[in-house]
Amino acid sequence: MNYKYDSAADVILIRLRSGKPEFGEQEGNIITHYSKDNKPIEIEILNASKSMFKVAKSIIAKHATTCTSA
Repeated sequence: MNYKYDSAADVILIRLRSGKPEFGEQEGNIITHYSKDNKPIEIEILNASKSMFKVAKSIIAKHATTCTSA
């Protein structure tokens, strides 16, 4: 697995395995590209700087709740 960030497009591309993507499905800011046998090949995160900030904020909030309730 490898990844790269395109700052001009604000997109993170996560390459899960080798192969040529045949089709993709988009759910919100995430596009998953699949091989012809329906195996995920890569994941694109659009508006990555905003999307990843939301993910990080959610993880931090969850972690803070877990730590304070222990």
